[in-house]
Amino acid sequence: MVSIDIAARILKHKKVVVITFMVIAIISAIVQFSVSVNYNMVDYLPDDAQSTTAMDVMEEEFDGSVPNTRVMINDVTVQEALQVKEELAAIDGVNNVTWLDDAIDIKTPLEMADKDTIETYYKDDKAIISFSIRDGDEVAITDKIYELIGEENAMAGAALDTAVSQKMAGSESMYAAALLIPIIILILIVSTTSWLEPVFFLTAIGVSVLINLGTNIFIGEVSFITQSVAPILQLAVSLDYAIFLLHSFGDYRQKLSDPVEGMQLAMKKSFPAVAASAATTFFGFMALTFMNFEIGADLGLNLVKGIVLSFISVMVFLPALTVMFYKWIDKTQHKPLLPNFKKIGNNVIKIRIPVLILVFLMIVPAFLAQSNTDFTYGAGDHPEQTRAGSDKIKIEETFGKYTPLVLLVPKGDVAKEEELVEELKGFGPVTSVMAYVNTVGSVIPPEYLDESITEQFYSENYSRIILHTNAGIEGDKAFSLVDSVQDAADSYYEGEVYSLGESVTLYDMKHVVQKDNTLVNLLTIIAIAIVLLVTFKSVSIPLVLLLTIQSAVWINLAVPYFTNSSLVYVGYLIVSTVQLAATVDYAILLMEAYKENRKEMTAFQAIKKTIDEKIFSIAISASILSSVGFILWLTSSNPIVGSIGLLLGRGALLAFIMVVCFLPAMLLVFDKVIDKTTWKANFYKK
Repeated sequence: MVSIDIAARILKHKKVVVITFMVIAIISAIVQFSVSVNYNMVDYLPDDAQSTTAMDVMEEEFDGSVPNTRVMINDVTVQEALQVKEELAAIDGVNNVTWLDDAIDIKTPLEMADKDTIETYYKDDKAIISFSIRDGDEVAITDKIYELIGEENAMAGAALDTAVSQKMAGSESMYAAALLIPIIILILIVSTTSWLEPVFFLTAIGVSVLINLGTNIFIGEVSFITQSVAPILQLAVSLDYAIFLLHSFGDYRQKLSDPVEGMQLAMKKSFPAVAASAATTFFGFMALTFMNFEIGADLGLNLVKGIVLSFISVMVFLPALTVMFYKWIDKTQHKPLLPNFKKIGNNVIKIRIPVLILVFLMIVPAFLAQSNTDFTYGAGDHPEQTRAGSDKIKIEETFGKYTPLVLLVPKGDVAKEEELVEELKGFGPVTSVMAYVNTVGSVIPPEYLDESITEQFYSENYSRIILHTNAGIEGDKAFSLVDSVQDAADSYYEGEVYSLGESVTLYDMKHVVQKDNTLVNLLTIIAIAIVLLVTFKSVSIPLVLLLTIQSAVWINLAVPYFTNSSLVYVGYLIVSTVQLAATVDYAILLMEAYKENRKEMTAFQAIKKTIDEKIFSIAISASILSSVGFILWLTSSNPIVGSIGLLLGRGALLAFIMVVCFLPAMLLVFDKVIDKTTWKANFYKK
């Protein structure tokens, strides 16, 4: 609780407080540019994931990495394709350039070679060349490759996807902010009676957002999801704190002539509401840090840090700033721009029975549907209108999908290796297999050959087998192939094998995040339930509020199932936590007001009055969070960020509808139960 004494000290040193916060914010704004952004989802898998271990083993044993990009050159002869291959290999950062000459001896006539093998690399006078790109330099290297191949040829692959994401992230964040800030200002102008008050809201939260971004320098690196989502999400969920404080200050200004005294009382009065709101969001975001898939911990840590900083900014910086410049607020007063909502409570009461029936009919199907949605685990495809998207389509139309999959098996038993390679060739989605035994020849001992020939296949301890597949990077077909390849290799080498590649990584990701889902949701619900229990000193109120918001979450996440669209699992996992943590505030706001009103009047009268008083505040909060979500969805070309945005935007709207329509109906139905299970409820009795 903020005492009058603490509030007085903050306001006494208001200039020092304001200057300190502004200086820290400016330093943070500069420092944040030194924080590196990680675009590689693989880095966030647990250290004990099979694909992570496999990558470590391969990096120790082999110099070259797995091909992760390919270019298609149109209208070329074999000799011209070889020339392009050499030019690609000459680019700094391009390694393991592979083409037809690595699979067959091209000195012999092509007509004598295996047709399927040739068409894997050369078809209709088009050559497809595969290679790997050095991690960390994807943008510069892919730009050089585009210069080399020109507009008429095409490039696709994981490294290019990373490069595109890097290029788009900065510009998209600026675009999202440019759209969002005017919308939020407009919403806040409508909700206040001063043209300048919204600037105070945004300054207080903006300062905390900048400080949060700057403090990431101590972490050193953040994921691209955190970079794209965390600042905007922090702004959206913590603006409420500033609104609570300044609305309370406005009420006291009408009663008291001294603005300092009014702010002291406003700080004291608004502290419990701001603290409860921040606590539910804090513990909800805290649950993300328990994810094994560390992208959750990365985002969760940033959001938790952001909530704490927003809370401090609103309770320390905003009061000092407001008292310094309150005359500006006074000079820019305007009449309320919206009518009052005095009759809405009465209308909500009338529809309570149909709403209860409808929601209870929807809850079970929604719960079942959201757990049976078709999920994707990767970043997805680029839009067709982009060069990366159209290039990928052109390449797949000629050469089909291409996903390299690498096996590392113990070195030494050539006969066993040859048998495994032959078995792998028989798998339907496998288009070709490159290993020493079938590329160089099992009869030629590797020690008789130059190291430049053997190094891509043999290390000191392992033999590397590269499979070219057309199963795609994820989905039933791709994951089934990963299973089959691993089972086949295990049958020869009894668990001493490692597999890696994009499809293997997503296979591991699928199994890691599915385990995370149950844990994170359970932790979120338990943490928020405890906060609600302490806040309301009631057993039944937390149950009613959680059912209201959790129902909105289930309905939101069930939409993709009923629309037959796939959902990015990382987005699903994050939003199922974030929506609950961020929108339970609406229910808290309504419940606190109802509890107070219920002490003086009947349940029906209390509900009507509460809705009339609070619907406006809840609508403002929901419209801001919803705007944030929908703008993220509209502006981001990254499917993960876009998915989080869409779910968040829709989720905030659904939460608003549930709190305004379903929660009042529940409070009326369980009024007597709430009275008996709440400590010192003191409900009005006729």
